[in-house]
Amino acid sequence: MAYLRSFLPWIAVSVLIGTIDVRYALLVGLVLAVALAAGQRRAGRAWDALVIEVSAAAFFAVGTGIAFALPDSDFVEHYASAGSSIWLALIAWGSLVIGRPFTLGIAKTQVPEEFWGSPVFRKVNVAITAVWAASFTVSGIGTAWLRHAQPGSDTARTVLTVACIALPILFTVRYPDIARARARATAK
Repeated sequence: MAYLRSFLPWIAVSVLIGTIDVRYALLVGLVLAVALAAGQRRAGRAWDALVIEVSAAAFFAVGTGIAFALPDSDFVEHYASAGSSIWLALIAWGSLVIGRPFTLGIAKTQVPEEFWGSPVFRKVNVAITAVWAASFTVSGIGTAWLRHAQPGSDTARTVLTVACIALPILFTVRYPDIARARARATAK
């Protein structure tokens, strides 16, 4: 599943933060994001299919720089997870605002070209991107609030993060079939 591969740097950093020094966790995310984007480009993937990988590289480059510049600050460690979700939310919402849902490039690698211009294809990608954007927003705000209001709420933050990834994945997998079935029913 292309979406999971795209989120590998984010997942790795989420697992590593709290386990190793945050500076090195973010550095691992940066290395993974750059390697993933470079590998996908070498494999012939278009830039529009690499929005998550490229935005990960940008986020982790800035985050790593801040973490190394402020090594004694707990802020980066405490809020890196929330910050990453908010960053992804901004990318997703921004892609909708400019009319280029970030899922379009990924979907084009999985759907035959003759369907790319279809209104259903576009509608499906707008809906999927909106679900991801909402999920990232809930995850970012919720994680930041939990970190601030309940600093020891590691389990709650983990459950929130997992739910905010699992639900959009399920939607991404199921919704295209539902939308196609509705379009066929409407066309009859």
